Amino acid sequence: MNSRALPSPGLRILVVNAGSSSVKLRLVDGADRLAASEDLGPPDLHLADHLERFASTVGPFDAVGHRVVHGGPGFTSATVIDQRVEHVLASLRALAPLHNPPALSGIDAARRLFPDVPSVACFDTAFHARLPAAAYAYALPAEWVTRWQIRRYGFHGLSCAWATGQAGKLLDRPADSCRLVVCHLGGGASVTAVTGGRSADTTMGFTPLEGLVMATRCGDVDPGFVLWALEHGLSRSDVEDGLEHRSGLLGLSGGRSGDMRELLALRAGGDAVAEQAVGVYLHRLRAKIAAMAAATGGTDAVVFTGGVGEHSAVIRAETAAGLDWIGVAVDAGANAAVADADADISAPCASVRTLVVHAREDLQIAHECHRLLQGPSLAMTALTP
Repeated sequence: MNSRALPSPGLRILVVNAGSSSVKLRLVDGADRLAASEDLGPPDLHLADHLERFASTVGPFDAVGHRVVHGGPGFTSATVIDQRVEHVLASLRALAPLHNPPALSGIDAARRLFPDVPSVACFDTAFHARLPAAAYAYALPAEWVTRWQIRRYGFHGLSCAWATGQAGKLLDRPADSCRLVVCHLGGGASVTAVTGGRSADTTMGFTPLEGLVMATRCGDVDPGFVLWALEHGLSRSDVEDGLEHRSGLLGLSGGRSGDMRELLALRAGGDAVAEQAVGVYLHRLRAKIAAMAAATGGTDAVVFTGGVGEHSAVIRAETAAGLDWIGVAVDAGANAAVADADADISAPCASVRTLVVHAREDLQIAHECHRLLQGPSLAMTALTP
């Protein structure tokens, strides 16, 4: 019902960002303006009803862009979704159990409701698809790697791609000439080394569990512990639930909270457990930033994005305070004054700039839909057999 000739200068894209805890619906017009938005709660059986109602209020659109967290080995760029693509995506559910199933629900709803409008999958893993082997390979038995295509895939790629472009503008340089360390800090968290406009290394791996301490996810943990836990009475589902839902800041704080805002407030009130939880978070974050700076052979800027990265001046300041040895320093006034606009918060003495970029996965998805649908053909990414 929304099919029409392509407008100028660009397309109107309905963006469906179905995550583990919320669904964000956006309409981005052809001039990169946010024409309409709605945030829903966790995905449920009524997602199709919500999507249909939202679509009926925003007028015609040219495509539906979907955020898909895990594209596996076969999807390395935005892809028009057909039955085959949807089938392959369904086979990847287990790789991102918190994220891919809601995305598939959104895809199914959009394809049923708007059969004449292209649905496009935009992948968080795509930005990392050209990681060098030294960064993506696990030291595992070769037959495992070959059979199950085990490698580090990386995530938060849509956010990283947007942050890279915006960082180039703040630095007044072409984005592909910048060496960046992009810190996406939200409920999920990762740090990515970017050079030449591409991912050179990143902290998340085969699944979004690896890397930093997150809200409820564990980040790096000795795999020997998992084996030990399975041998000492925990079931597979117990371990999965614990690592995904009861670890991270929530676990470190003794169940008080996985929300950084709440933990900082508790810490300010003298709560020693909250202080330790925040301390572990910052320790891991600084270490990963240093590692990513090594992966790029140095860095021009550290970029903070995501909910915590954008809104917590305390986390930005305390992170930078432990990285002065690589040239990072923030200006206290500029850091405290960050509002809705992207900003450079570097201290005058800093040799490495510190930037704050507001995450706009919706615009990145819209841009990827534009490039795909306004190109010479509706070419789909080649899939591995």
